[in-house]
Amino acid sequence: MSLRPSAADQPVGDDLTLKSDLVLDAARRAATYFAASRDRGVFPTEQALRDLARFPRELAEEPVPAHEVLALLDEFGSPATVMSTAGRYFGYVVGGTDPAAAAAAVLTGAWDQNVALPVMSPIAALLDGLAARWCCRLLGLPDAAIATFCSGASIANLTCVLAARDALLHRAGWDVERRGLAGAPRLRVIASAEIHASVAKALRAAGFGTDDVIPAPTDECGRVLAEEFPAVDDRTLVLLQAGNVNTGHSDPFRRLIPTVRAHGGWVHVDGAFGLWAAASAAQRHLVDGVELADSWATDGHKWLNAPYDSGIAICRDPADLRRAMAFHADYFTTDAERATAHLGLQMSQRARGVEIWAILASRGRQGVAELVDRLCAHAEHMAGLLDKAGARILVPPALNQVLVRFDDDETTDAVIAAVQADRTCWAGGTSWHGDRAMRISISDAATTGDDITASAEAIIRCWQTGKAE
Repeated sequence: MSLRPSAADQPVGDDLTLKSDLVLDAARRAATYFAASRDRGVFPTEQALRDLARFPRELAEEPVPAHEVLALLDEFGSPATVMSTAGRYFGYVVGGTDPAAAAAAVLTGAWDQNVALPVMSPIAALLDGLAARWCCRLLGLPDAAIATFCSGASIANLTCVLAARDALLHRAGWDVERRGLAGAPRLRVIASAEIHASVAKALRAAGFGTDDVIPAPTDECGRVLAEEFPAVDDRTLVLLQAGNVNTGHSDPFRRLIPTVRAHGGWVHVDGAFGLWAAASAAQRHLVDGVELADSWATDGHKWLNAPYDSGIAICRDPADLRRAMAFHADYFTTDAERATAHLGLQMSQRARGVEIWAILASRGRQGVAELVDRLCAHAEHMAGLLDKAGARILVPPALNQVLVRFDDDETTDAVIAAVQADRTCWAGGTSWHGDRAMRISISDAATTGDDITASAEAIIRCWQTGKAE
């Protein structure tokens, strides 16, 4: 199809009717997309990728009817999506979309609320505060801790690193807001040698260079070795992780955190997906002691299955978060106890907390725990099927991660490429202690036992076919 220039589709004074018609059309198309999601391969076909050429490369001079723009998006955009919400996408720890959250996203899109100040949206402010408190309680974090929503764990990590930096300097008698960083006392950073790249990125944005970071040695599962942990003092920022991005294993929090805090240091935990183990009685032991930290970062769009984008930054002491994030502007003053513009990097921001609220309100404590347990069981099942077929499971499965190798580096990469081309499921590659591996991240609430069986069979078939050839 082509986009036909026209001004007739933009009736003056009738925007609300146009919006209503378009949203109804979009909802119908979205429902059709959901209904057909299990009947297509995970990755787009070659034809779908070629059809992306249908999208105009030049901006039209004249207005184009909005219904034609929507039709173009659906007819040639929908087939070119990666089907990450239908149970068989196992790449990059990408969660699916919870049904209640998907529906809430449609409604909140129509609301178009700015949650920067409570007065800008009383309903968004209410649900944001409830969702933040519920998250802290589900994760077993201190009652006084404060959570704020942002675009993902990358920004959540940055938010917490900035809070940590300013708090440590404040304790040393240095006011960052007034004096900046030039001439400030130097801080030390100790980070797990396996810390996620987003944390390294956050450190750089916060003014720390690689020379400022001391790597803490890790074991064969990617966990920090407590007995080899460097010495700390009251100017030390320690970065640990809940859920290694390759193995799913977590650092020994209970052995490390009390010592760091006793010396006046700050512990931040990157728990993009692994922190949610704390919501399950059966998995909580895997992150034992994580609640002792000073700050935490996690995602809503991974294990919790919130729509993109959704991250959560949490600080034990609300004053530490506000010190780093609050600002003054005469037109932006408020006496509200919770104003999200003063809790994060953004001023204007969409009401991400509403979608989290919808998930938690519909699932409840038991539903969230069941989701965590079910995805962990799927990972165990997947590892068992691949192990039985003769593949090598490099690390004992933890949480929702499976790390598997097929014969050698060349074969492993060939299997990964073949699986991606097969389209039954999708998994990516990584390197672990010098060896190439397939990394399987089971994060979609829609995944079933049948999905795991069919996906394992496809992976094994691709491996065996390659060996035969």
